[in-house]
Amino acid sequence: MKGPLRAFAAHVLPPAAALVLALLMWEAWVQWRDVSILVVPPPSAVAERFFERPGFFWREGGWTLYEATLGLLLGSAVAIGLAVVMAHSTLAERTLFPLAIIVKVTPLVAVAPVLVILLGFGTTPKVVVAALLSFFPMLLNAMTGFRDVNPGALQFLRSLRASPWQVFWKLRVPSAQPYLLVALKITYPLALIGAVVAEWFTGDRGLGLVIFSANYNLDTPTLFAAIGVLAMTGVSINVLLSLVERRLLFWHESVRSTR
Repeated sequence: MKGPLRAFAAHVLPPAAALVLALLMWEAWVQWRDVSILVVPPPSAVAERFFERPGFFWREGGWTLYEATLGLLLGSAVAIGLAVVMAHSTLAERTLFPLAIIVKVTPLVAVAPVLVILLGFGTTPKVVVAALLSFFPMLLNAMTGFRDVNPGALQFLRSLRASPWQVFWKLRVPSAQPYLLVALKITYPLALIGAVVAEWFTGDRGLGLVIFSANYNLDTPTLFAAIGVLAMTGVSINVLLSLVERRLLFWHESVRSTR
């Protein structure tokens, strides 16, 4: 248990200390400058609003996390499938990669209302928006990982007359694991952002609706409390993925060098 506890403390304690210091400075600055609560609320007011209805904030945050996770799974599945094809075919890369860039540069705020009109008010448009945001980083990392193989190991497998399928599972998949885990750290927060933005236009549930309604009503403590829940969700996911990375990639130099 000492190893996991030490890893947990190493990942949690430093950012927790930095967060506490930042909140104290924020509180002192707001009190010193006498800033209106309508502009920037002090952390004490945000905490008070959160603890008035903690179940409400966590419930809405749970919906956003659920939608973001579905979007991440959808976007990652499509991205990894295309990455496998593009890593084995230069023609496929030349054909499909420009389309992936179009998806990447399309403004999310412009796409979300259209998806709501096409797919209706519900979970589906939020999942699709989250998938669109998580698609390109996962595609790029997966394609790079599948190609970044040890040349000596590749030649050895070919000398044994290994099939392309065997080369893929025995060499390319292990080589891509570090890239895929890094991509997850990037794409999960992006999927959360995508779900929140889509919730602005659907108006049924989620942290996006809470943020939109609080901003419209000038209820800044509620707005910041929702943002805080979203931030804590993202940080928790990142810490969890870091622990998973250390457990799965104990053999990789990037993990061994940090022990």
